[in-house]
Amino acid sequence: MRVDVLTLFPDTMNAIFQESILGRAQKKGILHLEAHQIRDHTTNKQNQVDDYPYGGGQGAIMQVDPLYRCWCAVQDEIGGHAHTVYMSPCGKTFTEEDAKRLSKLENLILVCGHYEGIDQRFIDECVDEEISLGDFVLTGGELAAMAVTDAVCRLVPGVLSESACYEDESHWNGMLEYPQYSRPEVWHGMAVPPILLSGNHQMVDRWRKKQSVFRTRERRPDLAEKIELPHKTRAEKKFIAELESEWEEYRHERSHSDAENLD
Repeated sequence: MRVDVLTLFPDTMNAIFQESILGRAQKKGILHLEAHQIRDHTTNKQNQVDDYPYGGGQGAIMQVDPLYRCWCAVQDEIGGHAHTVYMSPCGKTFTEEDAKRLSKLENLILVCGHYEGIDQRFIDECVDEEISLGDFVLTGGELAAMAVTDAVCRLVPGVLSESACYEDESHWNGMLEYPQYSRPEVWHGMAVPPILLSGNHQMVDRWRKKQSVFRTRERRPDLAEKIELPHKTRAEKKFIAELESEWEEYRHERSHSDAENLD
């Protein structure tokens, strides 16, 4: 997969792209990540990329022509059309489903805005969709582009060692991930749940699935409303019955723990 980022700060982006999992995937030839300096595509001596907005208002707007020239140069380099995303607070909130969808593309262009935004004509002419990280505003699109690149590229086959590395995580199946523990077995008086030390992998998987449901109900009721557990077989019905009977116990333990932390 190839991801190209149009930005005013390519050195920052490229430094991140060379590190850790993304960097190793590039060395293996699984990914090609590159940031492009928009200023290199200006036609004025000052390399100016912004100007005052028509109609008045605060700040400046990124001009359409340098953006378009940069975008065209990347398209020419690729040799065809690349799905283009503008990182914008006006866009659709990015989700794991979007990451899955975008990870199936061969070529992806991410456009980083700055100042008070970019000329709408570039969006109308070149952008396939607008994506936001959430209901807040950043000083530029670079941090958002980094987050999207990381979330998308880690799902590309071969980037992580195996699919279980992301299929067991939060949001993959619409639920939050279960709690994780490592050594030491007891820390500050808090012990690892005994089931995780039992060696019974079937029971561990069952416990983790329940904890995932409980955590989602507690922290993200909006996601919990969408959970549809299979309930056709006797085993599936038994699991749901256990889940409901243990839910109140879980809530009681959590409220008791929260009360102790306030003391």
